[in-house]
Amino acid sequence: MSKEKEMLLVGSKTKEAIKESGLNVSGDALEALNQIVHKMVKEAQSRCEANGRKTVRGTDF
Repeated sequence: MSKEKEMLLVGSKTKEAIKESGLNVSGDALEALNQIVHKMVKEAQSRCEANGRKTVRGTDF
């Protein structure tokens, strides 16, 4: 099991967005999504640095 990372999502807003489509949210869904967000942020940081910049842009995602 991976180490739990700091939550980068607003849990209530994320749950609300999912529930608006008539679906339920399991207890582990937010943590799984948070892991995906952490991975995407890390990849964007790497792209930014590889391009010699210090500012992450939308295109890095």
